[in-house]
Formats: sequence, structure tokens, C-alpha cells
Amino acid sequence: MCPAKLAACAVGFVGDGSLSPPPADSHLSVPLLAHSEQMNTQTTASRQVNKKGELRDAAIAAFWDFSTNRVLLNDSERLLQIKAGFSAQLFQVVRITFDLQGRGLERLLNASVSTLKRHSREQKPLNSVASERLDRVAVVFNLAEAVFQSRNTAAWWMSKPNKALGGDTPVMHCETEIGANQVRRVLHALDWGGPA
Repeated sequence: MCPAKLAACAVGFVGDGSLSPPPADSHLSVPLLAHSEQMNTQTTASRQVNKKGELRDAAIAAFWDFSTNRVLLNDSERLLQIKAGFSAQLFQVVRITFDLQGRGLERLLNASVSTLKRHSREQKPLNSVASERLDRVAVVFNLAEAVFQSRNTAAWWMSKPNKALGGDTPVMHCETEIGANQVRRVLHALDWGGPA
């Protein structure tokens, strides 16, 4: 019996979607039902992991596009966009890309999650402080991608604690310009084969 038929039989569904008891000759028992439920749970968990991975890949690609556009602008153009404020929806992309939880995201963007969600819902731009920090993270992310030659590796590296940064994650170190400069120094050291 194929796994799909086995699972359908174990839960009592027939081809038309109606509920019916398992056939008398199926020899299905409670342990098989439990095994089938376990298989369904594992399959569901696997799908959720795949969806989460796909969502993260999409977020990384979106942040990469944002990052690439930042480095193509001159300082005056970047400053004008920072003062105007970036889309509040960008905070979700950053949250997913760098696996940031509530407090970390609030600290990085200097705004509460509820404020960020409200701005996103009302389609209001982020303030200049949050926008400047996102610009800084984007530029550093672009450098990390150049060093690692991979967007996903750059996002992973920026999301993990780094001893050279006092155990802080590089993305959170970009909260200040001085911190971002330290992250750049670590990336340059890695690029040139030196100790980070």
C-alpha cells in the first residue's frame, strides 16, 4: 500500500473526502495510526521548515536588492532618502533576514514593534533614525556579501555572535556608526585572510 493510501486509510478518509471506517481487511491498528500521525507531523514540520527557508531566502533577496541600491547612490541621494524615511514594511524583511526577535529589532531600529507594525499598516515611512540604521546595515551587508561571495552566508554571518565584536552579532553592532566601522574592520580582516 502506498504511503498516501495508508495515511488516508489510517485517518478514515476515502477518495471523495468523506469519513469512513478503515476496511475490515486492512489490519490497521492503533500503533499504525500513531505512526501515520507521526509521519504526518514530521511531513508538516518539514514543510514548515521549507516554507520558513523559502521565506528567509526571499527576505534575503529583497534585502540584497535594497542593499545593492544603497551602494549605487551617492551620499547626497542616500541622505535625502534617509530623511524622507524608508518604507516601514522593510522592518519585516530585516527581521526575517537577520532572524531578529522583538527586543533586538526594537533596539536596532530604535522603535517598538507595535510602532513599526502601525507604520507598516498605515503605509507611513520610518523615521530618519531607523532609516539611517537600515542604510548602515545595508551597506555593511553588501560588504559582507562581497567577502563571503554569498548573500545567505553574509546574512548568516551577520546574525551570529562574533568574538571579535565582544560576542555581539554584526547586525546589532551596526546600531551605531562606530560599531559598523568595527564590523567593517572584521570583514576586511576576513577578506585579507587575517584574524577577525
